[in-house]
Amino acid sequence: MTRVNPEAHIVSFILASASPSTSRVARRLVPGPWTKLLLKSIMATAFFVGSAVCVQAQNSQQSGADESWTTTKDTAPQYANPSRTTESHTKSGNRTVDKQRMEFLGPNGGYQPAAETETETVQVDATTTRTVVRTYQFDGNGQRTLARVSEQESRNTAGGGVRTENKISASDVNGNFQVIRREVADTKTVSPGVEETKSTVYQRDSYGGFSQAEQTQEVKTHAADDSVAVKKTTLMPDGNGSWKVSDVTEKSIKADGKDRTTEERVSRPDLDGRLEERSRSVVKEGETATGEKTSTVESYSVFSRGYSDSSMHLNQRVTSIQKKGSNGETTEQQIEEPSSGNPSDGAKVSGRAKYVVKYAAPGTQQATQETRTFETRDANGNFHVVSSETEKSTQPAAQAPAKQKSDAAADKPQEKPPVKP
Repeated sequence: MTRVNPEAHIVSFILASASPSTSRVARRLVPGPWTKLLLKSIMATAFFVGSAVCVQAQNSQQSGADESWTTTKDTAPQYANPSRTTESHTKSGNRTVDKQRMEFLGPNGGYQPAAETETETVQVDATTTRTVVRTYQFDGNGQRTLARVSEQESRNTAGGGVRTENKISASDVNGNFQVIRREVADTKTVSPGVEETKSTVYQRDSYGGFSQAEQTQEVKTHAADDSVAVKKTTLMPDGNGSWKVSDVTEKSIKADGKDRTTEERVSRPDLDGRLEERSRSVVKEGETATGEKTSTVESYSVFSRGYSDSSMHLNQRVTSIQKKGSNGETTEQQIEEPSSGNPSDGAKVSGRAKYVVKYAAPGTQQATQETRTFETRDANGNFHVVSSETEKSTQPAAQAPAKQKSDAAADKPQEKPPVKP
């Protein structure tokens, strides 16, 4: 039996807790040959539900009071070592601490820690929130060492905007901690329905100080029909003391009842400095009359497999459908990609995935069980299971989830924009 290196699962562990924007980028960057990793990333980030989300939704109803809970999830992959993920949440007054630890079954039959994160959020006052994320690594003896610290402070300004300061610290070769990256972002409303965010990233330089490494400007516009348009421009130093455009990302979100379409285009300068579109993604989400949620994600790129004409072509299409019942839910996915040998034949199904969640019965000690199955298609058109995982969690039985905002709704201006860790 082939054993998979635990680091591969740590990647999925990180993606599962990453921000939506990070997850979307991760999905777009994974090319065809790594379909298995793509499937795992999609399952971890793109499905409509996940155990951590469920637990948070259940407890969010009591967010006004002190609370604490702990869940344990055991995962048994088909071709890799079993793993265990433990999550805990503690809220006391204005301080909240969330911990997440991943362990793998060792050669002696016991679980050994592999990665751990601790997120501490403090509501300093009515206008200021401070969040600290500590990342730990473990050596062969199970000794925990602090590897990275991310600190963010966000506060509402007198003019109705938000100023956010981030800094990341890491240990050097001698084990000493020092700040290696800083970022300052200011968000303000420039006109009715228009919000602007300007940020500057500073990196530690060879002289022991900090130099500007990146500047971004993001303008978010809300139209009368509730559609949202976002344009983000990134600037990088040109080496001559000036700045040049690195890329421009334009995104639009349009909603029609329960249907929503999100389109994103990324343009970069060519050798002559002229912007040209390099990639595009289109996401269509909806809900059927019977309550099934559907999603289709199409990605296009000038680097699509099999093409060398530098034109935009379909790179991948992922179609998902989720069905929910009283005892659980099932999500099925289908991945289509063009053939590298004959791309003009159109996209063909290259992989399938199925994700099943079976809720624990209320009032019992049963565990919530999740199964994931991934299949890829060989040269003869036959599908083969390349990965199968089973997870059991001590998470309590699912309750009515808290109402979730759509992307378009979440993008609407607020008097005091929420702070995200």
